[in-house]
Amino acid sequence: MSTEPESPSPSRTLRSLWVAVAALFSLVVALVGGILSFAQGTAIPGVVLYGGGIFGGCMALALVVLGKLGILE
Repeated sequence: MSTEPESPSPSRTLRSLWVAVAALFSLVVALVGGILSFAQGTAIPGVVLYGGGIFGGCMALALVVLGKLGILE
């Protein structure tokens, strides 16, 4: 039997804020990636696809990190 107190679960509002921060961070990373792709000479549709892929990957990584930290429990 463990006598350690359990860590309190973050409130729903706090979890929502962390997800919003992750989404905004992912958006900034995707914008930078899209701009760099455009500067390299990629056509606009390719830039949008490239930025979307970056956003999806970054958002997935951010949600995994938040989950492992116990924020999304």
